[in-house]
Amino acid sequence: MSSSPSPSLSGRTVLVTGATSGIGHQTARLLAERGATVLLHGRTTEEARAAVDRLVTLSGVPEARLRAHGADFARLEEVERLAARILAEHPRPDVLVNNAGMAAPERHTVTADGNEIAFQVNFLAHYLLTHLLEPALTRGTGGRVVNVSSALHRTGSIQWNDPNRTRRYSRLAAYAQSQLALTVFAADPRVTAVSVHPGICATSLLPLYAHEGEAPAEGAAHVVRLCDPATEIVNGAYYDREHRVAPAPAATEERTVKRLGKLAGHLVGHPA
Repeated sequence: MSSSPSPSLSGRTVLVTGATSGIGHQTARLLAERGATVLLHGRTTEEARAAVDRLVTLSGVPEARLRAHGADFARLEEVERLAARILAEHPRPDVLVNNAGMAAPERHTVTADGNEIAFQVNFLAHYLLTHLLEPALTRGTGGRVVNVSSALHRTGSIQWNDPNRTRRYSRLAAYAQSQLALTVFAADPRVTAVSVHPGICATSLLPLYAHEGEAPAEGAAHVVRLCDPATEIVNGAYYDREHRVAPAPAATEERTVKRLGKLAGHLVGHPA
C-alpha cells in the first residue's frame, strides 16, 4: 500500500454494514478520517451509536461525519426499513460497503423469513439492501458497491435446489456458499460493484481461517481503497487485498449471475 497522503473523501457518503466491530468498524474510521460522511450500520441502533461514540472518543473523528443506523439482517423487514431511512436522510449515497457477516452456526438455523441464517445475513440481506439503494447509487457519477467477501468463496457451491441446506448442512459449506453468492453478486450489471478478500484478520471470523491474523485496520485499508473514486474499478472484479485476481470461475459466469439474481429476488420478495 502507498504511504503517500490519502486524498480527501469530503463530500462522499458511504454506508458500511457491520460497522460496530472488526474490519467494518475500522473501515468506518478510515473513511471518516478522510472526510467522508459515514453511515455506520449495526444490528441495533444502540450498538451503532456505541460504535460512533468509540470513534469520536478514541479516534477523534468529528461526530458530524458519523450517523448510526440499526437493522437486524436476520429480519428482511428491518433491511427494508433501513434502506428507507437511508434514502430519506441521504438521498444520494455514493458507496455501499456490504461488510456485515457471521459464521454459520454449528446447528442448522433458519430465520423468521425462512432462510438459512448465514445465507441471509451474509448475502440475501445485502442483495436486498443493494437492490433498494440501487436507483440512488446509480443516480450520480462514481456510485459503487464494495462487497467484503472471502477467499473461502473458492471452496463454495450454491445449492440451487436447496440453498437453505435443509437436507445436508455443514457450517463451513454454508458459510462458503454465502461468500460465493456475495462474490457472484458483484457481477450484477445493475450497479458497479467489486468484491474484496481483505486478508485474514483478527476478527470474530478468524477461527474459520487461522489461529492468527492481521489487525482489522490492515484489512480495512484494502476496502477503503476500493471506495475511493480515484480507484478505477471494473464491474464484477475481485481483489485479494490490493491485487486484482480471478475469482472462482462461477463468479463471472453470466448464467450463474442471472440464476443467482432470480433466486435471491425470489427469496427476498423482490423478483429480479
